Amino acid sequence: MKIETERLTLMPCDSGLIKIMEKQGYDNGPQSLNHINELSKDPTLYGWGSWLVMRKSDGLIVGDAGFKGAPNSNKEVEIGYGFLESCWHMGYATEAVESLVTWAFNLSVVERIIAETKVENIGSIRVLQKVGMNQLEKKGDMLYWELRKVDK
Repeated sequence: MKIETERLTLMPCDSGLIKIMEKQGYDNGPQSLNHINELSKDPTLYGWGSWLVMRKSDGLIVGDAGFKGAPNSNKEVEIGYGFLESCWHMGYATEAVESLVTWAFNLSVVERIIAETKVENIGSIRVLQKVGMNQLEKKGDMLYWELRKVDK
């Protein structure tokens, strides 16, 4: 399974991608490897964790994006993302998140996508705004967001 956009290829993390990550020295936090670990215990999580985001032009991993678990009983899933600082301000995060939102909403098991970000994370806030998410509330230093399938 993969998602292709104009400039990117997104692939759900699994043990087969570890070699690519190692070869490129990709280390953008523990999310991808943690998801691969969880996937080995529960294969139904495939697609509901980290997805590697690779630039089509050269195959470089520019970041990872994905979901923080399978949809819950309310048909909601939380999205998250992180990109290498050298790849910020290029529109990759917006392109990747938009493609994952579309992918999830094309499935009958997702009606609502949520997200959270720190108040000072202006780049992340801009991504969420660009993909059409609505800010729900602010608690402390966190902002909480949602996008409903009916609003897309």
